[in-house]
Amino acid sequence: MSATRALAIDETSYRRGHTYLTLAADAEQRRVVFVTEGRRVEAIAALAGHLAAHQATPGQIESVSIDMSPSYIRGVTDHLPNARITFDKFHVIAQASLALDRTRRAEQKSDPALKGLRWALLKDRDRLPREQRGELDALIAAATSKRTARAWLYRENLREILERKQINVVAALLRQWCTNVMRSKVEPMKDVARMIRKHFDGILAWSQTRQTNGFLEAINGLFQAAKRKARGYTRLDTMRTVIFLIAGKLDFSRLNPHVA
Repeated sequence: MSATRALAIDETSYRRGHTYLTLAADAEQRRVVFVTEGRRVEAIAALAGHLAAHQATPGQIESVSIDMSPSYIRGVTDHLPNARITFDKFHVIAQASLALDRTRRAEQKSDPALKGLRWALLKDRDRLPREQRGELDALIAAATSKRTARAWLYRENLREILERKQINVVAALLRQWCTNVMRSKVEPMKDVARMIRKHFDGILAWSQTRQTNGFLEAINGLFQAAKRKARGYTRLDTMRTVIFLIAGKLDFSRLNPHVA
């Protein structure tokens, strides 16, 4: 692991009752390099110890992508001291989509027509059938009187901001976006603005690192599928082995030179 500079860290469930594993992957090679039980600060401390035991040092890690878990944030800050934290765009937009849907649910109590627009609001406009695009466009045209329409516009504006790569421009636009939202009457979207302000540096880092946990989420899906197929795994060692077989990109030629 001496060449590893960027890590992606995520969690996956392995038993009922909110029992989790923490997975760490080399973000450049996209392979899992560490698995441990739990998702607290101690999991990141164990990762730092694993680095030190495998021809690496915690200080060599320059970039880490994580979710906004306080435990992960504290763990990286305490145990990977030189790592820049990135919160990827997709997590931020997902939170904005949740806020949009909460706005729609609240407003549909007085406007039942909004109930049928849920998927049109949540999906990308360009991928909608012509009829749904027309319904969405009609709603957006009424943005001055429909909070759901304004919430959709806020989300799309946020998406456009996070597509940019000039960090100073992104910082200024994000601050203005938060100000505009906080002055609005779209209450659910204000939670997103507060989240952005709280985690501003990590969200802003996306504009430079473009580091994402998307591939780890795909690995998580493969692990969960394997677990279901096996009717569930119960032993930690078994689960760790399965994850490494799925996503560790193991080199079996060291054990058998005839392996292709």
